[in-house]
Amino acid sequence: MKWKVVAETAGITNAIIIGGRLQSEDIPTRVWQESAGQAFGLTVGLLGTGYVAVPAEYEARALEILATDESELVDEEDWQSGS
Repeated sequence: MKWKVVAETAGITNAIIIGGRLQSEDIPTRVWQESAGQAFGLTVGLLGTGYVAVPAEYEARALEILATDESELVDEEDWQSGS
């Protein structure tokens, strides 16, 4: 089975959240961070990057879900103004 990376995040925590979101839609996921980055608790740079991958046949659906989720996020200015 060929896996495709659908998200790269600053640190493993956000990658785990994204992976969970995709799993809630019945999309298999793999989430990882370079082991040296995890050992040192890095969340920035190449060693701090978290990755989310899905099987190639789920890639389009996963990207669509992530794009929809991102478009529904509330802008910080709107949040503070109560819009």
